[in-house]
Amino acid sequence: VLNHYPAVNFKYIAVGNEVVPSNGGGDVLPAMRNVYDAVRGANLQDRIKVSTAVDMTLIGNSFPPSSGEFRGDVRWFIDPIVDFLRSTNSALLANIYPYFSYIGNTRDISLSYALFTSPSVIVWDGSRGYQNLFDALLDVVYSALERSGGGSLPVVVSESGWPSNGGNAASFDNARAYYTNLAARVRENRGTPKRPGRGVETYLFAMFDENQKNPEYEKNFGLFFPNKQPKFSIAFAGVREGTAVE
Repeated sequence: VLNHYPAVNFKYIAVGNEVVPSNGGGDVLPAMRNVYDAVRGANLQDRIKVSTAVDMTLIGNSFPPSSGEFRGDVRWFIDPIVDFLRSTNSALLANIYPYFSYIGNTRDISLSYALFTSPSVIVWDGSRGYQNLFDALLDVVYSALERSGGGSLPVVVSESGWPSNGGNAASFDNARAYYTNLAARVRENRGTPKRPGRGVETYLFAMFDENQKNPEYEKNFGLFFPNKQPKFSIAFAGVREGTAVE
């Protein structure tokens, strides 16, 4: 990191990605502490945050969003990590994929809800209305954090995407719609129904297709083909200090 900083703007160091608690989970927090100590030793702890990336399989209850809670059998793993993130003023990295939720429950989840194309609210959770699944899943994570003592923690969406081939609802049109609408949703900078007024820092997955992955749809999340040609165009224009930027 020091060999490239500050020419490269490092924001986060993810210690583990979607680690299964029963398979090496006990090593994650000690490794996070070691990395944090190294970052602090370079006096960069306020600029580079140490975290880990989790997926939605750690969630036990996910409906409605306000009832979001981590599984009981993973609390030994996630609760101390939440404490560490809070004590270091970091953020939880969460990989949020409406695609997986949709294909896992097409009976109850509509494609338009997953693709940000629903014209109206689909799910009401008390006074909170949800027009898209992305917001609902993110609020599930916020609720789970609250129940694990991390109600003040921000969540960074470290991965989100939609495959263009290889599975149910995996098509170029759906992938284009998802990425385009997700980018537009993030640019609104309005937060979620549970946490309004707070922007959602989000990273798209992935840059390129990965032909070594399985099942088939896992090969096709890229915005670009392996030959570096874009699959489709996406507008990333936004506003920074009143000026339009790309």
